[in-house]
Amino acid sequence: MSKEHLLIDHVSMDFPIPGGVFSALDNVNLKIAKGEFVSLIGHSGCGKSTVLNIVAGLYQATQGGVILDGTEVNDPGPDRAVVFQNHSLLPWLTAYQNVELAVKQIFGKQKSKTEIKDWIEHNLKLVHMDHAMNKRPDELSGGMKQRVGIARALAMQPKVMLMDEPFGALDALTRAHMQDTLMEIQTELKNTVIMITHDVDEAVLLSDRIVMMSNGPAATIGEILAVDLPRPRERVTMADTPEYNHYRAQVLKFLYERQRRPEDKKSGGDTEKKPSADSGQADASDLKLVNDKQAAA
Repeated sequence: MSKEHLLIDHVSMDFPIPGGVFSALDNVNLKIAKGEFVSLIGHSGCGKSTVLNIVAGLYQATQGGVILDGTEVNDPGPDRAVVFQNHSLLPWLTAYQNVELAVKQIFGKQKSKTEIKDWIEHNLKLVHMDHAMNKRPDELSGGMKQRVGIARALAMQPKVMLMDEPFGALDALTRAHMQDTLMEIQTELKNTVIMITHDVDEAVLLSDRIVMMSNGPAATIGEILAVDLPRPRERVTMADTPEYNHYRAQVLKFLYERQRRPEDKKSGGDTEKKPSADSGQADASDLKLVNDKQAAA
């Protein structure tokens, strides 16, 4: 990883509400190096998606801002590709055509027809979807659709990949396969990735650093955990190691001791309960709008 690449600088975010203002974020500061994989984790309503929205250029911070390679982020753009929990594929187009749509938007005037074709096929091959490139979304499984969505994002050659719980809607086995694929891609391409997750094991397995958010309102970064595990990482081998379980325990301790949800405090609920994939839907409201804004940028 190289020097500072992405800077989230003193970011605060307020939203107008009837009778006043709701403070979503308060003084969030984070420096991310090129090629780093950073996960954001925290309870629902802690501002994870708001941070991602601001980096994507969908929101303008009330205070502070985002700097990417020396340039302030003010709008959505192809240098920041977003992968959603919902694959967001156009149902009447094949997998190839869905990726082609993004490639032509970005590289239509720079690449020849042959180069465009080769580039689309290359990115579909990266996610192991070259065998199904001529199938439409209704002919693909959930995991296959998400692979196409990742291929589309990669084909834009973004500086930063923003992933909003990309595997949250998948079954456990498919999720594991997708995590392995993402690690393969990360190893080969050295992408900078910011990923929202509610899965502690996923965060430890994939990340170089885990950014743990405090509860909202006025959420901020509560703690940052550097995950010093060797790569490539193999889940079965690591699962029983003291190092892996140490990092896992650190995240759980933050989430369910230092940052217990208000409803858990009232009910005396289980502090070791693992976050579910569905628990973060309330704070992932507006990222879907970025698709159209990215295409228009």
